Amino acid sequence: QVQVVESGGDLVQAGGSLRLSCAASGITGSLDAMGWYRRPQGKQRELVATITSGGSTNYAATVKGRFTISGVKNKVYLQMNSLKPEDTDIYYCVALGFGRAYWGQGTQVTVSS
Repeated sequence: QVQVVESGGDLVQAGGSLRLSCAASGITGSLDAMGWYRRPQGKQRELVATITSGGSTNYAATVKGRFTISGVKNKVYLQMNSLKPEDTDIYYCVALGFGRAYWGQGTQVTVSS
């Protein structure tokens, strides 16, 4: 059974940094990609950043230049710098592979002004 577990969420002041981690277990074989999403209040879930097995990355315009995604075999990290209050949200990790998306339970990031 595939499990995706996030960690690293916390309360931080605006301008600060956080590093989120995510590990996918129970996987036999290689994933196609992993990534991070968030769901702003009242809005649909939105992409934050993704990274493919080949190392290609994609970022939302709102985080480009501030966030950096990296990964190594079934683990993905999100380095978040220059955090803003509008980055406050639950961040969900997703592992993509075998025709499916495996989601974690999320980790809360709160940025105070």
